[in-house]
Amino acid sequence: MLASFPVQGYGQYSIVFSTLHIFISYWFIYQFQADARHTNQNKSVHEISFRFIKAALFFLAISTLGPWSLGPIMATGGSNIQLYYNAIYFYLHFQYNGWLSFAALGLLFWILEKNRVDLNQKHAQWIFRIFFWSCPLGFLLSILWIKPPSIIYYLAGLAALAQIVGLVLFLRLLFRHRKSVAGLFTGWGSILFSLSLVAFTLKIIMQLVSAVPLMADLAYSVRNFIIGYLHLVLIGFISLFLFSFFIQQGRFNATRKSSRWGLGIFISGFFLSEILIFAQGLFFWLGWGMVPEYFRLLFLVSTLLPVGLFLFLLGQQEQTFVQKNKSSAA
Repeated sequence: MLASFPVQGYGQYSIVFSTLHIFISYWFIYQFQADARHTNQNKSVHEISFRFIKAALFFLAISTLGPWSLGPIMATGGSNIQLYYNAIYFYLHFQYNGWLSFAALGLLFWILEKNRVDLNQKHAQWIFRIFFWSCPLGFLLSILWIKPPSIIYYLAGLAALAQIVGLVLFLRLLFRHRKSVAGLFTGWGSILFSLSLVAFTLKIIMQLVSAVPLMADLAYSVRNFIIGYLHLVLIGFISLFLFSFFIQQGRFNATRKSSRWGLGIFISGFFLSEILIFAQGLFFWLGWGMVPEYFRLLFLVSTLLPVGLFLFLLGQQEQTFVQKNKSSAA
């Protein structure tokens, strides 16, 4: 998919690979549920995290309705451009607000449960319910660009407000257990977790702002704001959280100098690219045209992401090499 889409867009090879990806997703969902039943996970200590993970898989399956609908839409000659874009937005919404976000939250609650953090179960259940039921309704925020009837704006606003309530309850839960969380995420893991939490908070606040008709029109008339928002969610929230998760689990090591430099460069690339993307959106909105040397600057700061990732992975290899030498010497 990574190789075919940039070359040919929606063509023979890209469609074949994306279709295979969807079928593999279905197989993964089935296999996960079968393994979960076999190990009786839903009755274990991981009840809250398992609910989030099951919801994540549910939204993963729901999201595939977007790509499947593109075939019939294209078969009509693609005359309904609104329906075409809304199908893509449907897929994106249930991917980043559903599948990826719920999976990340599920992993976080799994860490808390695994380390016997004394969670208020009723409180945690309310957080799950609010986030779960507001997610499908939140799709309406993605279709405000077509200027739907007023009732759609009200429902979209209700979903955004519900997300804010869920966020407040979630942050309140973390604040109550801040000492336990601080003990679980240390060093670079703590930095990355904190940054991902800030990105998650900004994500929900931006959803609320997008429910305002004026801001909804602005967001969808200036694509840079959409791109910046997606980067905030996918890199700022999801990717940084996964880094912190694997460091917390001991799968990644951030003690090597090259790893620390890599993480610093990666984070710098994310921040600088976000600033540039949103600045260009602001320039378009104000009618100022292009940011001077925008594409060149965006290319340069974007290279920081793979460079940082390379240095980080190099540090992981160095750590593995050192551990092997110690084992051999012993």
